[in-house]
Amino acid sequence: MQAGLLNTYQHPVSRRAWPAWALSALLLVSYVLLYFGPMPKLGIPIDVFETLAKAVGLGSKWTLYGLAYTVAMIAGGAFVLRRHGNSPYQRVRTITVVLVQVVLAFALPIVLTVFRQKEYYFSYFWPLKIEYFYPGVILQQPFLIVAWSFLGSLVAFPLLAYFFGKRFYCSWICGCGGLANTAGEPWRHLSDKSAGAWRLERISIHLVLFVALVTTAIVWVNWAVGKQYPAFSRFAFQVQDWYGFAIGAMFAGVIGVGLYPLMGTRVWCRFGCPMAAMLGLAQKLGRFRITVKKDMCISCGNCSTYCEMGIDVRQYAMANQSFTRAACVGCGMCAHVCPRGVLKLENRPRTFAAGRQIRVVSIDL
Repeated sequence: MQAGLLNTYQHPVSRRAWPAWALSALLLVSYVLLYFGPMPKLGIPIDVFETLAKAVGLGSKWTLYGLAYTVAMIAGGAFVLRRHGNSPYQRVRTITVVLVQVVLAFALPIVLTVFRQKEYYFSYFWPLKIEYFYPGVILQQPFLIVAWSFLGSLVAFPLLAYFFGKRFYCSWICGCGGLANTAGEPWRHLSDKSAGAWRLERISIHLVLFVALVTTAIVWVNWAVGKQYPAFSRFAFQVQDWYGFAIGAMFAGVIGVGLYPLMGTRVWCRFGCPMAAMLGLAQKLGRFRITVKKDMCISCGNCSTYCEMGIDVRQYAMANQSFTRAACVGCGMCAHVCPRGVLKLENRPRTFAAGRQIRVVSIDL
């Protein structure tokens, strides 16, 4: 029996008892203050996090937030290694995503500012970091960073998702997924596995991707011709501000992290992340799949319980169906907790080894 399977629902913080509600409320309030402080109308005349950052000698509240985020991932990573470190895949994946956060998303941006360069987070790409395609932002960077951003977003990442699945980014690089897979480990089992949640997911995540595409296009048109059309320019800035508020702050931040203790750790990744949607489309057409050993499943439900993306893996295993789901982030936990080794993550061509055919029975969005 893998560590943690017997005590998943025993701890009050992990089973939506009052400590979970209290923690969720604390996270929600903290993110609101982070993004929107100060709020004089609510009796909060100062920017709490900016004041705290200055008090401890940090440049801004975002440096403080980055530090707290990184520390949370390091502590969460240690927890995951203690719980699931007997799996080589989980061990390497966890160490990698923590190191990416420490080096690319925290240390390097600070180094850039020390050398009087503009801050840049090397592990975030468009459309997740949508402003990295805004001409007023990205064109201020050196050519190599511009190339890194455009080639990574439009060429390298779709190709990597085709060959290896979206797991290369969502579970090994992305800081959003990194926090979910480390500090969020106690709540991964809370993701909604219902058919209704799946239907909502397929609509919402692709809607956000569409909105991200439209917003980016509007910003570029405004950059090109906005001076000639002041009314359109005002509209473009309103769209840009609305996206930053509704998607960037409220959905990805306040809701995406604030609801960890109540709805699981991948609310943003599953229902809103435009990067996950884009890579999921490439994954659906590509080589990645979860294969099922025929007639081996005993319907214990561990795989479905521990799927942070709300996939009912057991139904595929019981039906002897190897499958590809666009939502799957390839965290490998379903295979790790299976007591009979029924599941395996693969990214080989469908025809290989002297013509032997591997058939993926189910390819679902």
